Amino acid sequence: MSIYNAPLKDMHFALHEIAGLDEVLALPGFEEITAELVDAVLAEAGRFAREVLDPLNRSGDTTGAKLDNGVVTAPAGYREAYAKFIEAGWNGLGADPRYGGQGLPHTVAMAVQEIWNSANMSFCLAPMLTSGVLEALRHHASPEQLEVFVPKLTAGEWSGTMNLTEPQAGSDLSAVRTQAVPQGGHYLLRGTKIFITWGEHDMSENIVHLVLARTPDAPEGVKGISLFIVPKFVPNADGSVGERNDVKCVSIERKMGIHASPTCVLSYGEGKGAIGYLVGEENRGLEYMFTMMNHARLGVGIEGIGLAERAYQHALDYARTRVQGREIGQRSGDRVTIIHHPDVKRMLLSMKAQVEAMRALAYTAGAALDKARRHPDPVEKRRSQALVDLLTPIVKGWCTEQGVEVASTGMQVHGGMGFVEETGAAQYLRDARITTIYEGTTGIQANDLVGRKVAFEKGATAMTLIEEMRALDAPLAALGADFNAARSNFTAAIDSLEAATLWVVDTSPVAPNAVAAVAVPYLKLFGAVAGGWVMARSAIVARAQCEDPQSDREFLTAKMATARFYAEHILPQARAHADTVITGSSSVLALDEAQF
Repeated sequence: MSIYNAPLKDMHFALHEIAGLDEVLALPGFEEITAELVDAVLAEAGRFAREVLDPLNRSGDTTGAKLDNGVVTAPAGYREAYAKFIEAGWNGLGADPRYGGQGLPHTVAMAVQEIWNSANMSFCLAPMLTSGVLEALRHHASPEQLEVFVPKLTAGEWSGTMNLTEPQAGSDLSAVRTQAVPQGGHYLLRGTKIFITWGEHDMSENIVHLVLARTPDAPEGVKGISLFIVPKFVPNADGSVGERNDVKCVSIERKMGIHASPTCVLSYGEGKGAIGYLVGEENRGLEYMFTMMNHARLGVGIEGIGLAERAYQHALDYARTRVQGREIGQRSGDRVTIIHHPDVKRMLLSMKAQVEAMRALAYTAGAALDKARRHPDPVEKRRSQALVDLLTPIVKGWCTEQGVEVASTGMQVHGGMGFVEETGAAQYLRDARITTIYEGTTGIQANDLVGRKVAFEKGATAMTLIEEMRALDAPLAALGADFNAARSNFTAAIDSLEAATLWVVDTSPVAPNAVAAVAVPYLKLFGAVAGGWVMARSAIVARAQCEDPQSDREFLTAKMATARFYAEHILPQARAHADTVITGSSSVLALDEAQF
């Protein structure tokens, strides 16, 4: 089994040269955070991941979480690892310093999350959801709720979950039936929630559930949903853990992957009712929960990147050590490791190129989020918010879809050995598969992209980004003849994205079903071209840095070669996606229900 090592060089490059970390650190509130501090944080996170989290990934997958009489026990070593995790302060990395957080930029927190996900996604899901709960409470909780819950959540002494789904209500939250009845200064909840990640476990002192439910006089549909804090243990007046609340784990799911992460069915109010506290106002719960969901969607995109990176490292290690056959054209001589074979090189390069593109794009979205929150110029704040709104469904949808593809390619590099669990390659594919479903499927992300993000604003932000992409033509031309094909492919890909975007804008008002029918191909088109954009920028920066005699030329030349591969092997897919978008909706809608 290979050992995970955080790709610090490429993370540093993506943060500083593509996402523009220097601009982020210049924002108000980040005055005491330096580039050197960020580098030290990433290096220490890499060490923690390598020494503490990665060694538990395989054993956790093999043994899984266990349920006994309503009590869930994490796999061996996880509780101790979590104690080390919160003792080191990792849980509050990007949280508000007023409540014990370290206040680092979200861009940096995303990079650290990538490291955790590469090393052990099952473990990482617990603190990732806690950070989402903190985000929702930060925006919508009362001062009293903030004082009781946020410091403990920030420290990681308490963990958090999101409770949306019910047996009859998956993505359609208008069908939520969990009831919340007022009782004095709180509410009593009764109902069942399913698919609750880390909904019960033995790692933290308390678990804080954010639960969607309906009050007795709530209107029908999504307008009648409220949000409640329902702790596993009801806090005492002094903030300490009190009596056990009426919420119980009745089962955990048997899943394809992420076996170490318990996915729970939670029953609320089998007895006297589960005590809950209303967040904000009644009937605005879905609005509040979307604060957490949008935060989590970027986090799930990072999961796709982290697993893709881990699958790539695993495949690369195998290719460097697996001896099989001779080099093409050689009938005698020593057999070679499979990395010498051209098709294996092609597969590894496709993995490497996609991971680097996903990473740079996600960090760019993180930087836009930091600017949207903190930039002193209102115009820049609005521009950054529009960009992060546009990129969020792309990072979530495209990065997870590519994460599955990269993990699948990793299995292919292993050949038949990849299909055998003992080599470990299959786990990354099994774990990655949930990411395209978490926090809204790819189809939901794609409809959000074409509807709320492109059609609603008549393509304004998308077209602005397209113009930024076109501005790279002259710098790409300066890279020389080796990049002629890459430059041509990039131009053609931008043209395809523009044509498809204009089609979406023109068609949405008159035929929204047609646009929905090709929304996923449009998302994949946008992701592929946006990936080409950050890779083109990477090549331009790398070429300029090669002029410095003190530069790491091996890394920089590899960066340019990888960017060229992306343009020549992945960007040509853009034309096919655009053709599907513009001409393919009628065939999707051609059959009625009985004809399937």
